[in-house]
Amino acid sequence: ELLHTYSLIHDDLPAMDNDDYRRGRLSNHKVYGEANAILTGDALLTYAFELLAAPGANKPETQLRIIREVAVAAGKDGMVGGQIADVAGEGRTLNLEEIEAIHKGKTGALLMASARLGGILAGGTEQQVQALTDYSQALGLAFQIKDDILDVVGNSEILGKPAGSDLRQGKATYVSLLGLEGAEHQLHAEILKAQAALKLFGEAAIFLGELAFYIEQRQH
Repeated sequence: ELLHTYSLIHDDLPAMDNDDYRRGRLSNHKVYGEANAILTGDALLTYAFELLAAPGANKPETQLRIIREVAVAAGKDGMVGGQIADVAGEGRTLNLEEIEAIHKGKTGALLMASARLGGILAGGTEQQVQALTDYSQALGLAFQIKDDILDVVGNSEILGKPAGSDLRQGKATYVSLLGLEGAEHQLHAEILKAQAALKLFGEAAIFLGELAFYIEQRQH
């Protein structure tokens, strides 16, 4: 949650998405200024690793593994890398493979890390952790596709942020590439992939299956 919030604060900055609202309220930099917003994001990022490195009940090798998992997900091969590719892609025509690569990093990496860490800390087998990886990758793409759809058809008051911001910034999205109907079809396909990955867990994963359904139906 700390890493996610840091990423949103930085994402809203004028140098990035330049959004004035987040979750129905003024963005951090609009209230406290850009310098404080940058420093707040930095503080949340470092505090996340302070918590991960704190002594606890986990074995040292497990603790090192989860620290590395989070670092990779948040860094150049994950969220930051996806954001860099997203900024570089503004005003360009991207293909579906390029858009998916951006969002597997920008949106999906932290979500995947969350799912994998749950499996690792619960003592799951490699097969179970891989199933959670497959589930979360599909869920992350589904979340982003739904975001792209809501950016076109959503209501700013319900979304809690300005609708149409991707269009204004010239960003390539699933809707701009596939059309609204095509994006909705792709969304449903990713939801089916996510639910299929959960079959290994049976009834124990009912909540995760319902979460996938919620993402497909959400309006904000």
